[in-house]
Amino acid sequence: MAVQGLYQQATALLKELISIQSFSREEDKTADAIALFLERHGVEQVHRKLNNVWAFNKHYNPELPTLLLNSHHDTVKPNTSYTRDPFAPTVEDGKLYGLGSNDAGGCLVSLLSTFLHFYNKEGMAYNLVMAATAEEEISGRNGIELVVPQLGPLEAAIVGEPTLMHLAVAEKGLLVLDCVAKGKSGHAAREEGVNAIYEALPDIMWFKEYRFPKESSYLGPIKMSVTVVQAGTQHNVVPDQCQFTVDVRLTDAHTMEEVLETIEGNVKATVTPRSMRLRPSSIPMEHPLVQAGLELGRNTYGSPTTSDQALLSIPSLKLGPGDSARSHMADEFIYLQELEEGVKLYVQLLEKVVYRR
Repeated sequence: MAVQGLYQQATALLKELISIQSFSREEDKTADAIALFLERHGVEQVHRKLNNVWAFNKHYNPELPTLLLNSHHDTVKPNTSYTRDPFAPTVEDGKLYGLGSNDAGGCLVSLLSTFLHFYNKEGMAYNLVMAATAEEEISGRNGIELVVPQLGPLEAAIVGEPTLMHLAVAEKGLLVLDCVAKGKSGHAAREEGVNAIYEALPDIMWFKEYRFPKESSYLGPIKMSVTVVQAGTQHNVVPDQCQFTVDVRLTDAHTMEEVLETIEGNVKATVTPRSMRLRPSSIPMEHPLVQAGLELGRNTYGSPTTSDQALLSIPSLKLGPGDSARSHMADEFIYLQELEEGVKLYVQLLEKVVYRR
């Protein structure tokens, strides 16, 4: 099918998806619509697990490497500043309005149409697997993590997120730490005890001032921010415990384990990570996906936002139509021109890769 037909197909599906509520963990109806879309367009085997839907190209060859095409179909809940019905797809002045239109519906439908374009092709150097996944907005465990073990060996991935169709070749990871500084309770008037707040202060200042020795060429330094502090029960009691939370934005310059080891070696407080799942990601500049994008005149950059890339252990490229600055905004929209460009560039990029020997 020509690019114009693919774009029209993608636009029609996006309008349908906008009209269906699909908050995280409530994506069953959009999963139904996506599976039906693939079946109606000739995909012979459509797989599903919970609210995740995936399919392989028709001439899948287990001896070939496989590229994953992935985006999500869950949305955040609309904020109170909406002036439009978030579930009413409306086109005005070249913009398609609706919840999830930009993040990441435009990417999802563009990748789905691109997958269909290649579905019946023979003689490709790669297999393709398309996965429309759930729970991305909450980094849930029943999203892409549930799907990847079902897909067999994967060489690399394109993760569809709004990047203005430029190449996000690195993405920050996230480590949230719950820290506890211990003291000893006493009466404030008699200066008894050990004030846990004062015990926490040197650690808090260390998080503010410490700089890790290596910086990422695309993501810059690792950033640590103390964002929550809790201590004390009443004015005349010296607190015996001070709890504080640290938001750590990781880069590909240090592993998550290296960062945690450095922190634990420099602070007195006990440090407990909430999760070790959301890791930084990157893809080598020499990877065929990146080289194909550069040949098409796209720019490279490092992304400060977290996506399902954080849950993939393979090289991944974040790429898609729409603008990350519009994600989660009131009256969310995507330009129809962006959708058309997204389909066109996805097809052009993959043609440079899957037929390259």
